[in-house]
Amino acid sequence: MKGRVVKLREAHKAGSPALCSASWGPSGQHVVTASAADTAVLIHDAATVLAGGRGSGSSALATIRLHKDGVTALAVAPGPSGSLASGSIDHSVKFYTFPEGQFQSNVARFTLPIRSLAFNKKGTLLAAAGEDDGIKLISTIDNTISKVLKGHKGSVTGLDFDPRNDYLASVDSFGTVIYWDLCIGAEARTLTRIAPTFRSDNSVRNVLCWSPDGQTLAVPGLRNNVVLYDRDTGEEVCTLYGDHEQPVSSLCWSPNGRYLASAGLDRQVLIWDVKSRQDIERQKFDERICSLAWKPNGNALLLIDVMGRVGIWESVVPSTMKSPNEGIPDLNSNMVPLFDDNDDEPDTSVGLEDDVDDTFSDSITFNHKRPRRKSTFDGDSENEDLIHQLEYTKRMKDKQNKNEDAGKARGDSATPVTLVTSTMQAAFQPGSTPPQPGMRNFLAYNMLGSITTIQNEGYSHVEVDFHDTGRGPRVPSMTDYFGFTMAAMNGSGSVFANPCKGDKNMSTLMYRPFGSWAGNSEVRYLNVTLSGQ
Repeated sequence: MKGRVVKLREAHKAGSPALCSASWGPSGQHVVTASAADTAVLIHDAATVLAGGRGSGSSALATIRLHKDGVTALAVAPGPSGSLASGSIDHSVKFYTFPEGQFQSNVARFTLPIRSLAFNKKGTLLAAAGEDDGIKLISTIDNTISKVLKGHKGSVTGLDFDPRNDYLASVDSFGTVIYWDLCIGAEARTLTRIAPTFRSDNSVRNVLCWSPDGQTLAVPGLRNNVVLYDRDTGEEVCTLYGDHEQPVSSLCWSPNGRYLASAGLDRQVLIWDVKSRQDIERQKFDERICSLAWKPNGNALLLIDVMGRVGIWESVVPSTMKSPNEGIPDLNSNMVPLFDDNDDEPDTSVGLEDDVDDTFSDSITFNHKRPRRKSTFDGDSENEDLIHQLEYTKRMKDKQNKNEDAGKARGDSATPVTLVTSTMQAAFQPGSTPPQPGMRNFLAYNMLGSITTIQNEGYSHVEVDFHDTGRGPRVPSMTDYFGFTMAAMNGSGSVFANPCKGDKNMSTLMYRPFGSWAGNSEVRYLNVTLSGQ
């Protein structure tokens, strides 16, 4: 099948192929574009782009020129608040309001060019990565770096947060994919060299993406195909193999997760019905498409090619098929159906308990292996889906039983393995201030220094600052972003850390750290109360 031809119009001028980016705003009324050959970030009215108007010049709603070099990555935060992030060859990441495009702050500084940005589902964390050694997790509340994830050997070209906020997936220029466990800030599993490599061509990048229900991860395959991997085991679920003649580089899911769009180096864009594993629509363009984005609330696909030309493909899914907006997964529900096709087949949806996915106890290990099916998906697709769902149900039940057995073995006093996000208890020390959403408050303030905190994602970000009354170099503040430890410093500059994750009350010591104070060994104790974690 083939719909009407999609025409692309110039948004950014490029003398040669360059990496370009395009993204929808949360409401679907605006789009934002950027190019590695242009220092500008452009915010457009989606209706103007759809009508075929030129994106550059006066037709753009906002033109942002704050980067000193080409812009290589974009990310728009979900939700009504509106926030836009851009990354550049100039090594910087910047924040703006969206859709106004007003500059907010410089977020982070890298030593090498940025290649990929991604917000989590709530917009509270931004992941930024590129040619540097490490992925930086940036808290959007106060623009501080919460964690640096290290494990990739090459440039990180693709990032995506799991919709349930348990994992961050990343892919590098060597084709290696890593699942990062956000609860512990470490690798959950590594899939080595499963994606194509584009080391010498900076106009191409691998892009991976989680399905809207968070159960599968779509990754470009090594045989001009798309491979779907299981969320919990990292095992291959199925392969989408069609008419791509060269490697796939970009991917995006429809809002309900039934359809998947893929763009390849062969200048083709294919639309897949994931359930039947067949491509249902396709378009061929004059240049490679290097960025895809499915409209969050419609049947339309945003595209931009390597020459900076942008367009919108309307009616991507034919009207004779199920709408891409019908049956969008409810992440707050206990039931996570693989496909919602009650009109033509029995209900075989899989029930998953939320606490199964939220486990992060050290005593529970990930299941890396599962029995492989002998089927190669060339038989009856309906039977294959049923077999896969039955296997998945059994695997989830086995995992849940293992968690329950581990909990019984630890006894009634064991620490719960589900994430607790209770309200932080108000501080009661002298000099404390009442907590305010999104604002820092003082837990304690006295002659030695201050302890401040700000809450994000159920964790208390704690900072300890000492008053500098001496003539020596200033002692920097110590920050504990995840509430794992509280630190103290003695007169020689030694730092001590006490585990406190899960403790609601603890006693923290602060040494006088300056040589101008008599008696370096004098100690002051401060009682600090934390709740929720």
